[in-house]
Amino acid sequence: MLLLMNQIDEELKRQKAIDDWLPISSSRNAKWWYSAFHNVTAMVGAGVLSLPYAMSQLGWGPGVTILVLSWFITLYTLWQMVEMHEMVPGKRFDRYHELGQYAFGEKLGLYIVVPQQLIVEVGVNIVYMVTGGKSLQKFHDTVCHDCKKIKLTFFIMIFASVHFVLSHLPNLNSISGVSLAAAVMSLSYSTIAWSASAHKGVIENVEYGYRATTKPGTVFGFFNALGDVAFAYAGHNVVLEIQATIPSTPENPSKGPMWRGVIVAYIVVALCYFPVALIGYWMFGNTVQDNILVTLEKPKWLIAMANMFVVIHVIGSYQIYAMPVFDMIETVMVKKLNFKPSTILRFIVRNVYVAFTMFIAITFPFFGGLLGFFGGFAFAPTTYFLPCIMWLAIYKPRRFSLSWCCNYVCIALGLCLMILSPIGGLRTIILNAKTYKFYS
Repeated sequence: MLLLMNQIDEELKRQKAIDDWLPISSSRNAKWWYSAFHNVTAMVGAGVLSLPYAMSQLGWGPGVTILVLSWFITLYTLWQMVEMHEMVPGKRFDRYHELGQYAFGEKLGLYIVVPQQLIVEVGVNIVYMVTGGKSLQKFHDTVCHDCKKIKLTFFIMIFASVHFVLSHLPNLNSISGVSLAAAVMSLSYSTIAWSASAHKGVIENVEYGYRATTKPGTVFGFFNALGDVAFAYAGHNVVLEIQATIPSTPENPSKGPMWRGVIVAYIVVALCYFPVALIGYWMFGNTVQDNILVTLEKPKWLIAMANMFVVIHVIGSYQIYAMPVFDMIETVMVKKLNFKPSTILRFIVRNVYVAFTMFIAITFPFFGGLLGFFGGFAFAPTTYFLPCIMWLAIYKPRRFSLSWCCNYVCIALGLCLMILSPIGGLRTIILNAKTYKFYS
């Protein structure tokens, strides 16, 4: 009996040592404002720069409606996740898939959540590699107009080189400085985008009709724009992991400071998204490009600065989305494959992951189409309706009550988004692929 007790103690100590080593559960001393800027960094991505383009494919009425609806729906589903983090007394669901396992069962929860979460996080990291490379290229071409043109491939490699260093920061709290800088940058380049557009004024003979000239082009463009909007509101995949870093006691649960941070983050999101989308579309109409900074060519110094801000921001965003992936890989390596938790293991795992995302980004750098495709395929479920399904499965609200109706409306809208937007995104990728030469 004593031997058995000793074995159990040893196993518990081993598990605690592993949990203290893993990036998500190793540090729980974050303040509420950490959650604010982590959420801003996770949500306000470079997707904000494609919102005027999305508006040109949606039109004024549907565009404004979808933007505002998405803001409210995603705030509601984020509130649900914050509430569900500690709904079982004495237990914290530190990871999205742990909540999925509680809602749907051990195996089914993993099968439902992990593939989608991985598609989102790895997808975002690949898209941000492309964005970082493109923004560096734009910065170089703007600052040094007469210089020899350098291929995008090399700029993506330069951007990736930063992550070969930053990826070795152990946990979310250790990247809080990077995340704060990224959050400030996102507000800065969003402000530059809409204020420079407003300063430029409405262009001559501006048109607000759909940008495509054919019926299929208009329909597929509409679908792709839905994906762009879904991509813009995609912070939910890391919200439980962010909340896991906040200390919690029965008297002061983590949901209080977390929710305060979320509210601040969502106000910043509104300040970034709505002016950029509406003013950008109002000034340029359907001639706006899929990155508003490309449409704004002057003043050169301001556009160069905005592109550098984008680079700094996506550096932070990449790290926020990569951390849960590192956590998953390291958990499998240590708990399933029985590797010893060590610096060398972490060094190899993280470098291989950064190299993988860099390679895929260099191979498929179609920025706009990737946003639409990933946006609908994976962001819509994890952001718009998976939290609602979990809420219904766990809390079982009374049929036709307000909670029941809200959740089913979110599920219906999220399903439409998930089915329609990858169609538009895939078409964009196919059209780009026709003229694209690998590694050119």
